[in-house]
Amino acid sequence: MTDALHSPVVVMGVSGAGKTTVGIALAAALDVPFVDADDLHSDEAREKMARGEPLTDDDRWPWLARVAARLADADQPATVIACSALKRVYRDALRAQRPDVAFIHLIGTRGRVAERLSHRAGHFMPPALLESQLQTLEPLQADELGAAVSVEGDPGEVTRDAIAALRRLSVAQTPTL
Repeated sequence: MTDALHSPVVVMGVSGAGKTTVGIALAAALDVPFVDADDLHSDEAREKMARGEPLTDDDRWPWLARVAARLADADQPATVIACSALKRVYRDALRAQRPDVAFIHLIGTRGRVAERLSHRAGHFMPPALLESQLQTLEPLQADELGAAVSVEGDPGEVTRDAIAALRRLSVAQTPTL
């Protein structure tokens, strides 16, 4: 059985939802490594996004393969990875490498996320791409191991909510005798 507290976790959502901030805090709380999937983008993909051009599936597949390889790395214990994982098919590709991966989908209002993006400096992803990410986003489905967590609170609250969600997922996955 999957134990979401001891499995790899992907903190997912649109740009500006707080994936990196929450992912770092979650990894620290769980005492596991953190990986920011943004660091795994090619230079070409970063340049494309910096120009305000949304990535296509063809742009994303090599990046997702690198993310999946990190998940599959047998030398790594459970890891927290911040990765947009916007579409079900992307999450399926990650699950193909680690079937036990749990997803924490950070959700917030368009206004809250746009506000966060407007205050973010030095990131290759411009606020202008928020709309394309929202259009691409496919929320977690009932058969996916994961939970939605609101980003309307401060990062500490969001992290606590994510840990609570992982605990609930672990309990739900535990067989009763």
